[in-house]
Parts: sequence; structure tokens; C-alpha cells
Amino acid sequence: MKTFSATPADIDKKWILIDAEGVVLGRLASIVAMRLRGKHKPSFTPHMDMGDNVIVINADKVQITGKKREEHFYWHTGHPGGIKSRTKQQILEGAHPERVVYQAVKRMLPGNRLSRQQMTNLRIYAGTEHPHEAQAPEVLDVKSMNKKNTRS
Repeated sequence: MKTFSATPADIDKKWILIDAEGVVLGRLASIVAMRLRGKHKPSFTPHMDMGDNVIVINADKVQITGKKREEHFYWHTGHPGGIKSRTKQQILEGAHPERVVYQAVKRMLPGNRLSRQQMTNLRIYAGTEHPHEAQAPEVLDVKSMNKKNTRS
């Protein structure tokens, strides 16, 4: 028996809607990363972009456990002495709270060209509104998958 290798004609992409309200950040990011890569499908092929299109809403209401809210995100501006940082709490309270979820998902994917292409299939919104109603996304209830996915 030969090993199955998917071709572009075999790929079936769905639209998935995930509500991040009250869900622990790391657990949410691992589920989203798995869906983006397509590892939940029996026909998974590592070198093909066969993951689903994922929409995450309520990214500003994601739960972060322990003292991780005080952890810093670092970046460099490209200029000498240009290291900058913000805590996760500052980012969540700022103008773009969806960046915390974006970075968590991005860091759970391999660092190659394919994962950068797969990240274009992720859409994150801070509120409950999103412009993708026409795609009729299926709702994936992450809260009920495991009792550890939510913290009070």
C-alpha cells in the first residue's frame, strides 16, 4: 500500500469560527495552530497548505493564567538600541489586543514559508463582529472540548 500524498485537488478548506472569550490563551493557540496546519484531517500532508480558515472573535477577552500577564513581548526597531517591550496586559488593554493571540499562534507553528502562508488563513477580531458571515463558518466550541480550556 502506498502512502497517501494530497494534491491541490484533494484539499477541502472549511471556515471555522472560534469564540475566545474565557478560553486560556495557550490552549486556544494550540487548537488554532492545529486547525491552520490541517493536522486534524486524516489526509494531512506536511508539505501542503491544507488547513482550514480560522476566525477568532473576542480576542480581547482571552484568559491568561498565572503571572503571564506581566510577561513581556520584545521586538527590535532595527535602529541601534532599539529594543522595545510591552507586557501582555498592556497589549490587551491597548488598541490591538488581537496581537497577543496572533503571536501565540504564530509561535506554535514551524518557522518556514509554508507556515507564513498558513498564517494568512487566520483572522482575529477583538470584538464579536466579523465580516465573514458570507462564508458560513462552522462554530467550534473550544470551551466544551476540555474543562481545562477555561479558567475562572
